Amino acid sequence: MPALAMFFGIIVKMYKESTSQHHKPHLHAEYSGDEVVVGLDGKVLEGSIPRPKMKLLEAWMEIHRDELDANWKLLSAGEQFFRIDPLR
Repeated sequence: MPALAMFFGIIVKMYKESTSQHHKPHLHAEYSGDEVVVGLDGKVLEGSIPRPKMKLLEAWMEIHRDELDANWKLLSAGEQFFRIDPLR
C-alpha cells in the first residue's frame, strides 16, 4: 500500500480494506518494524510505536485531520488517495 506521508522515520498508510477489521476510519503507521493502527479520532486500535514517535504522529494527524477524512472518503468510494505533507 502506498504511503500517505513519511516523516521522522514514520511511514503513514491508508487503504481501502475489503473486510475492515477495525470498522472505523483509520490509518496505519510504521516505525522501525513496529506498527500502530490509529482511528482518525486518535484512538489506538491495535499495536504501538515508540511514545516519542506516537506524539509526532498524533500532532501530524491533528494538523491534517480534514485531509485524512477526505482521503478516507476517497478510498471508501474506490478512488485514489492524495499524499499529505509530512511533519516538518
